[in-house]
Amino acid sequence: MTAGSGSLMRAVRSGNMSDLVALVDGMTDAERRACVPELKQLRKELRAEPWSSPAQRAYPTLHAAGAACQTGAAAVAAWLTGSELRWRQAPPPVLIEVLGDRDPAWLAEVVRRLAERPLSADVPYDLMAGLVRLAGCPVPTSEAYVRGWMDHIGRARRQAGTVIGNLRNDPHLAELVAALFETEEIGARSNWRYGVGLNDWTYALTQLTREGLLDRKVMVDGCVARLLRGGGSTADNKVFLGLLTALDLTRDERCERIADWTALCADAPSTVAAHAQSVLAGFALDGALGSRRFAELSGAVLFRTEKKLVRAQLVLLGKVLKADPSTAAELLPVAAQAFGHEDTEVQERALKLMERHLGDLDEDGGASRARDEITDLAAQLSPGPRVRALRLLGAPGAEEPATEVYEELLPPVPSPTRLATAPETVTELAEEIGALLASEGGVGAFERALDGLVRHAHRDRDALVEALGPAAAGRWWTDMDAGPVDKYFRESPHGLEIVVATLFERVRTDTLRPARNRADESAGCVHSGLAWSFDARLREIAYRIRTEPLPFLLATPTWSTGSLAAADLVERLDVYRRSGARPGEADFAQALLRVRRDDPSALASAATAARKLGTREGDRLAEWLLTDVPSQPVERSRTAGPRRLVEFGELPEMRGESFPPEFRRLGRPSSVYTDRYYCPHGDDDEWKHWLAMVPGRPELVAGRVLRDLSMATIEDTRGGYGFLPALAEAEGEAGLAVHLCVAYGLGARRAEDRLAAVDALLVLAARGRLDARRLGTDLGALAVLGSVKPARLAEATRTAASTGAYGTAWSVLREALPPLLAVLADGQGAKPAPAPRGLGDLVGVAAECVERSGARGELPYLAEVAERRGSSQLVSQARRLRATLEETAV
Repeated sequence: MTAGSGSLMRAVRSGNMSDLVALVDGMTDAERRACVPELKQLRKELRAEPWSSPAQRAYPTLHAAGAACQTGAAAVAAWLTGSELRWRQAPPPVLIEVLGDRDPAWLAEVVRRLAERPLSADVPYDLMAGLVRLAGCPVPTSEAYVRGWMDHIGRARRQAGTVIGNLRNDPHLAELVAALFETEEIGARSNWRYGVGLNDWTYALTQLTREGLLDRKVMVDGCVARLLRGGGSTADNKVFLGLLTALDLTRDERCERIADWTALCADAPSTVAAHAQSVLAGFALDGALGSRRFAELSGAVLFRTEKKLVRAQLVLLGKVLKADPSTAAELLPVAAQAFGHEDTEVQERALKLMERHLGDLDEDGGASRARDEITDLAAQLSPGPRVRALRLLGAPGAEEPATEVYEELLPPVPSPTRLATAPETVTELAEEIGALLASEGGVGAFERALDGLVRHAHRDRDALVEALGPAAAGRWWTDMDAGPVDKYFRESPHGLEIVVATLFERVRTDTLRPARNRADESAGCVHSGLAWSFDARLREIAYRIRTEPLPFLLATPTWSTGSLAAADLVERLDVYRRSGARPGEADFAQALLRVRRDDPSALASAATAARKLGTREGDRLAEWLLTDVPSQPVERSRTAGPRRLVEFGELPEMRGESFPPEFRRLGRPSSVYTDRYYCPHGDDDEWKHWLAMVPGRPELVAGRVLRDLSMATIEDTRGGYGFLPALAEAEGEAGLAVHLCVAYGLGARRAEDRLAAVDALLVLAARGRLDARRLGTDLGALAVLGSVKPARLAEATRTAASTGAYGTAWSVLREALPPLLAVLADGQGAKPAPAPRGLGDLVGVAAECVERSGARGELPYLAEVAERRGSSQLVSQARRLRATLEETAV
């Protein structure tokens, strides 16, 4: 160690920044490079120091010293953005000072590398901007730099000015504003969206464009290109659309971008497409667009699913046809494309357009082709409108009643599959464990991997640990202090993690001991019976790996549903008996709950074989197999505010000392648990494991998660709706709780959540487990309470029907609609009751289902609503539904 390096290291360790700056100022490149190994060693030492250690005060000086002593641009950038250094960085002015004597070209390279770092590197903007000034290089336009610049403009206005003033004085205004259009999600930032007055970014950019400081064409082209690129969030699109609107384009500027507006109409998000549609509407009405281009535009818009856009385009088509009837041959076939739209109201509008303008077709070859095209497209209409269309077109067979026989289409019934055995080699097992730790897998993959860990830990623990090394290397607990790790696993096993961490000696034995301090049987949340039982088995497995390894697991399922063949369990207990192994209490309890009970003769045979084992577990299994265990607890429905819930009675077979305390909680009445502000069990991946814990009893799980799904639907939040298809596929009876879960899912806010509920609905129907009367009644009651919105229910049932399940969808709507219609029927009089938003859509879906399925019968309160005055969508669709039901009843 040289004298110079010794002084520098003392300054670094003591955190003396002023001494450090003075020392590096007089050092040569060679002297600086000589200090780098010692600085790296200190950095390594500090990583092992606790966060509260006094040694941590060396981080800012270490950060500055490393930047000053590295002589390569790449090395400096890597040092400045080191993950542990970024939390206690040196101030940017200090870093600029220690780097300021370098060659400008070298500094420019450092800036480039810093600016290209990801946002997570958190490189200070002041540092990058200061180096740009020293280097005299072009300003970077990377995401990190642009976002930092935008924050800097906002911070500066709080100190001494406004956003518009700071932008006006910025020397790199044009380059950085142009970069805004290329930076992902920059428009969604709050300092753009929520500024006001002179601090409003949209106002500032618009004003600077008017002043000529920003090129108008660049601004307009940038906005349009950004919107054309697509993929941005709603907030991001709203900002750039607002900027484009604020620029107030002239007619010439709008006209020269007709191709762009057309592309936006076809593919942009609905708000952007609506703006482009309004721009093109003016050109279409004054003839500047041309009939051919207008036809192309209309075809693109009518292909979209958004009803508002499609309806607006049909209105525009009507105006153009009225202004110029000679375009009928070209435009009417385009309008007929709306016949295939999923919304029957859109179909009706398109058909009325045909009725008004079909006479405008000239009797020539073009008119004949147009009629043929419209006739072909009419086949996509619902049966009622289709007959009207064929009559209008004079197509052959229009007066003949439909003779096709309706056939319900439902998805194939899912069948359970046998689980593969645990991986034979530690290498194969390690690969599966790595995949499961990285992303949640299915129940089958989890259970066979868990059994594989137990088997290989019993055979050769050292070989297993070595093979698991790469999979465990990325886990945070591998190099963390024992305290946080124990606290983490004390709160939850976190699936396979607790077992893997135990194999690596990262969890203390006391943390793994079964928790026996939960004497209050009403403690915990409503999920605790399932969650604590699941956790208890994982803790037991980890504890036994540490103290008394098990040869294999008793409760590993035979089938993918979680069910366990009784004969398999007897065979496993026999191996335990012969080897002298002691079964795990929680593992054996889980095995009992998983035994499949659908074959009485197989159960009797397995019970006889179990008694012959002569062990306590064998006798307990025999008793369990011969006990008439109910398929589900006694349940009752109750209403709590806007929610309908299900409460369970006690499960007698779970009482006594035959089950561990955690498992006995499964038999407690659900009414003993009250709603809690927070519980950690909202992960639907965890819920799927609960289903496999109690196969054949989906109600037991559905009742526990019903509160979560109901609150998510009512409060419009994210919920575990992805669990619903698995719930529907589960073995066992689908009762009150399962149907209510599906009902709440059909009313979920997000389309993907409603789709999961539709999948569950169709699976229940395919398996013959759907009680349409029960589900429809629940939906009707929830809709009246306001918990399920008719508009969302309409979209969900339309999706279900469009798969070919029109009969199934109608069987549900037949029960759901009367309560909603009753409210309107009771409100008849001088001032009729207003219809809930989306009820007209819902009645329209019902009419579509009746037309396609040929359903018969009457619907209570439908006649009263159909006889209301006016021609609203609700009244029109009610009349259509009534007419169709009466027609099919003939």
